[in-house]
Amino acid sequence: MTGADQWIRSAPAHWTRGRLKNLVASSANGTWGSDPVEDGDNVRCVRAADFDRVSRRADLTNAPLRHVEPSALPQHLLRPGDLVLEKSGGGEKQPVGMAVLFTGTEAAVSSNFCARVQPSADVDSRFLTYVFAAAYGQGLTQAAIKQTTGIQNLDTGAFFASRWAFPGKEEQRRIADFLDAETARMDRIGKAREAQAVLLSLMLDQLVDGATAGDAETLEKLGVDSGGAEWGLGRVSRLCQVIPGYAFPSEGFLDSGGIRLLRGINVSAGETSWDETVRWDEEKTPTPQRFHLRDGDLVIGMDRPWISSGMRMTFISRKDLPALLLQRVACLRPKSAEVDMRYVYWSLRSSRFRQAVEGELTGVSVPHLSGDQIGGFTFLLPPLSTQRDISDGLSTYSARIRTLRSTMSRQAELLNERRQALITAAVTGRFDVSTATGRDLTEGVSA
Repeated sequence: MTGADQWIRSAPAHWTRGRLKNLVASSANGTWGSDPVEDGDNVRCVRAADFDRVSRRADLTNAPLRHVEPSALPQHLLRPGDLVLEKSGGGEKQPVGMAVLFTGTEAAVSSNFCARVQPSADVDSRFLTYVFAAAYGQGLTQAAIKQTTGIQNLDTGAFFASRWAFPGKEEQRRIADFLDAETARMDRIGKAREAQAVLLSLMLDQLVDGATAGDAETLEKLGVDSGGAEWGLGRVSRLCQVIPGYAFPSEGFLDSGGIRLLRGINVSAGETSWDETVRWDEEKTPTPQRFHLRDGDLVIGMDRPWISSGMRMTFISRKDLPALLLQRVACLRPKSAEVDMRYVYWSLRSSRFRQAVEGELTGVSVPHLSGDQIGGFTFLLPPLSTQRDISDGLSTYSARIRTLRSTMSRQAELLNERRQALITAAVTGRFDVSTATGRDLTEGVSA
């Protein structure tokens, strides 16, 4: 036995020892079919993108319509109780091998990157779904992956040959009923956390909008005393240098060494990420100095700028340097003593800026901002001291919200770990669902 199947020795004595293939009646590759036809004789095609990976159900909401020849349809048509197993695809953080249960009534097939798996007659389909979830969590699918190119391919023969132990169908149903109820409860908790995260983002958005509009109640909440001073009107281009990124020549890029290039993919809301880095041979091909990023530069990702937490925009710090500014990223630098750049940041985070440019986004397939759109934005400009107080207040609230969101994110991770531990414990017999007692149920999982 391998480390992954050591549990079989201590599984309940009345459970059958065998292999996963004993739970499977058949496994057939899916089909992509052809473009849908106008007469309406089409079916939904379930891809890995249509997997609800939390509930482990196939979600047909966005599954594409495809045409499958009538003569070939019967061998591919999904029936309630079938499983859809991803055979090709995956990635480093999400390996191939996930399986979901098909419960729909609409005509559907699995894609050519998936397989239709039918449970044996004496196997409850929900139980098999949880077994596959446990096997995925234990790494049995990963052990059966063959990868000769960038695509992972699951060797279903090797996967189905994995050792397993399982009870009779009536006990399978009890386990599935228990897990359905418990995982549904966990899902409700998870969705409540997601709703709370959305509310936190909305709360910050309202504070930003109110503070940069001079709303007295919001300013008071932030502890800002405007002192009754008049607020003027500022234009980004008057107060800041707006520097669109440099169009680098096609030759001069490096795999290592050189200087990092800041691309849109490296800019998110409030931080930079250098996980995917492109480098430039600065010694061989020097770049104009204005495109050399500086500590305190405000950078804006200009492609697809709207995300749930606001614009892809952040400040450059010393840890990001040296770095160069690439095309489709804009940089703002102050050219006036009248402005606090943090206040510019918050003004650009406001819904007024989004509304001002959203209807003018250029580009058909990839909408993007232009330097002129950013530079032409006008915003309310209080005295410098008030700008600083507003920025301090919003930064404090933003930090609190980030802390809360981080805590909630960790809670979500723990909930997922608890879910996986519960599923594995139940389908391997370590947890007796009839008495709701077990041993080592969440070993290695912090509460």
